[in-house]
Amino acid sequence: MKVLMFGWEFPPKIYGGLAVASYGITKGLSLQGDIETTFCMPKPTGEEEKFLKIVNMSQVPIVHRDVLYDDIKDRFIGHTAEDYYRFRDHIYADFNYMQGLDDLGCMGFAGGYPSNLHDEINNFSIIAGVLARSEQFDIIHAHDWLTYPAGVHAKIVSGKPLCIHVHATDFDRSRGNVNPTVYSIEKNGMDNADCIMCVSELTRQTVINQYHQDPRKCVAMHNAVYPLSQEYLDIVPHKNPNEKIVTYLGRITMQKGPEYFIEAAKLVLQRTDKIRFCFAGSGDMMNAMIELAAAYGIADKCHFPGFQRGKQVYECYKNSDVFVMPSVSEPFGIAPLEAMQCGCPSIISKQSGCGEILTNVIKVDYWDIHAMADAIYSLCMNESLHNYIAEEGIKEVAGITWEKVGLRIRQCYDQLLYNGWFNNEEYLANFIK
Repeated sequence: MKVLMFGWEFPPKIYGGLAVASYGITKGLSLQGDIETTFCMPKPTGEEEKFLKIVNMSQVPIVHRDVLYDDIKDRFIGHTAEDYYRFRDHIYADFNYMQGLDDLGCMGFAGGYPSNLHDEINNFSIIAGVLARSEQFDIIHAHDWLTYPAGVHAKIVSGKPLCIHVHATDFDRSRGNVNPTVYSIEKNGMDNADCIMCVSELTRQTVINQYHQDPRKCVAMHNAVYPLSQEYLDIVPHKNPNEKIVTYLGRITMQKGPEYFIEAAKLVLQRTDKIRFCFAGSGDMMNAMIELAAAYGIADKCHFPGFQRGKQVYECYKNSDVFVMPSVSEPFGIAPLEAMQCGCPSIISKQSGCGEILTNVIKVDYWDIHAMADAIYSLCMNESLHNYIAEEGIKEVAGITWEKVGLRIRQCYDQLLYNGWFNNEEYLANFIK
């Protein structure tokens, strides 16, 4: 089976959980042996692992510039002034389009999330149509709203079935203050998809209720983690026996609820001064959180080391005594699973999709700062409770693997290819545990 997959992120270039999930899903599929995945992304680094084919969309030729320049030039010849003015706008539009291409007729991408993101999304979808005419594949798989237009275009060109993977919706990112342009892109992708994979039942219900999708084509496809590599297993934690470290690791944005973490920290520090709070990450609310910590008089107990990547992430987990994810709306949330792998007990909001599959964590409402503070204090001060949740958490997360996710995704593919449609009821009846 050949899969044409569109994604915006892939390790080692990681901006968030999307890259981690894209890697895990493709790796899980590759372990089956008979699935070939072509992963198309705007601008890879060249350092990606070689277990799948990576297509650099910045290097896919769309047209031959010289031919089109000649065509544009020829349109000026042999026409009257009236014709010129009538066709001028169309000619200049073509000329401006050509200006955006390099000498090989390729569109360049900045990669990541530049200020002209919507232009890049549109250009990405144009190139997807080119690839859909040249690549051999059985099914299309598009990750997150940025690549939905590419998936739809590839489906129109090829007639092949389209799976879209909803890692988050704009209802999650904006706390309900939805961007109508983004919503329109998301809904169009969902309307044209033959199967909608959602990273949790929480997200699935958002897709059904807010985007008005048929429940039969929507399936909850929870994320997972890979076993720790030896490099990460060998990390030796450096802890102060007289102090505990409580960590928030992720984007410091309103979706993640960092202000509730600060509020809980203030309550905890009213009971003890033996705990420090770490905000590992970056985001548009970072300065506001620094100022809030100062306003509460707890700045000396709050640390902001910035964005963490690779080995730094696992050093952070291993040096922490408690991990907290206070998200207002978290479609899934891989970070708690990673922390649990490192023996760091997790506290998560009840508004987190990963809570659907995790038992050995403490769950609180994101807004209940008193419950959050009590949970933090208890895990830091009660050694028996801390050790029990840490040990059971390691066991639990060991069974949540990307290999199993790959098998479940394969079931979705098979249903689409052999039945011509996807039906969630039939999928659940044959669900791989």
